[in-house]
Amino acid sequence: MKLSGIGGINWRDITWRDIGTEARLLLIGIPVFVWTMIPIYHMFLFAISPKEDAFSGKLWPDHPTLHNFEIVFNQQHYFLRDFWVQFGNSVLIAATVGALTLIIATCAAFAISRLRVPGSRMVMNLALFTYFIPAAFLAVPMYRTMGKYGLLNNHWSLILAMVTIASPYAIWVLKQASDKLPVELDEAAVMDGASPLQIFRLVYVPLMMPSLVAIGTYAVLLAWNEYLYAFLLLSNDKEITLPVALGNFLAADDSPWELLMTTGFIYALPPAAVYYAFRRYMVGGLTAGAVKS
Repeated sequence: MKLSGIGGINWRDITWRDIGTEARLLLIGIPVFVWTMIPIYHMFLFAISPKEDAFSGKLWPDHPTLHNFEIVFNQQHYFLRDFWVQFGNSVLIAATVGALTLIIATCAAFAISRLRVPGSRMVMNLALFTYFIPAAFLAVPMYRTMGKYGLLNNHWSLILAMVTIASPYAIWVLKQASDKLPVELDEAAVMDGASPLQIFRLVYVPLMMPSLVAIGTYAVLLAWNEYLYAFLLLSNDKEITLPVALGNFLAADDSPWELLMTTGFIYALPPAAVYYAFRRYMVGGLTAGAVKS
């Protein structure tokens, strides 16, 4: 008879090899976690420190305060006069990029994997080929293209640029996930008289939902954190995103670092919340775990 420990764990089944594996994982995971959290902690430390204590070098300020957050939220500094507008620009652009990337990648992956349209292999190869060219190298050609079509200083210029960058990877991931779905599901739907559009809507999309959530999250976070293209394509203070606005803090001789870090900390919260909400899809969704359905 086997003995069960706390939480129903069978302690007799645990070997020294298992303990060694867990110990090695902890030896790697703990330093990586600490190394990752140090910059975040320092950002938070600046955010709750008065200006005179920001560079004191202490592990905790003598007089922690939330006054910096009040200044940011109420736009009480020259560099923050359009904070909420710029924050809204970031939200709008990220959400639009996520939606458009999902629509384009889902339809493309369905056509390539399930409908097997002619030339689909070439489409996949061309999509992957785009990643041989670093995105930074395409910044100037993209700027020239957007200028030619009169889209500079328009949100659509950044949206289209981000969709262009995100779509090839999204198509590739969704195509690989789609290939793992049983073909018999499509055949059964066809036998019941379903059209390709009905197969897409009633069979394909529900089974692909974990991967769709993962790809949508990836596209949103990609657009949310973009700086280079946002800096090149947008210039008006009412049109720029918050990452570009944060760069303006560094233009001053006496930069308000405590406000810069406070704004950066606030800006980092939404993607952290999105990732935390969909973290299980970011791993499981990319492997198309719905095959058994």
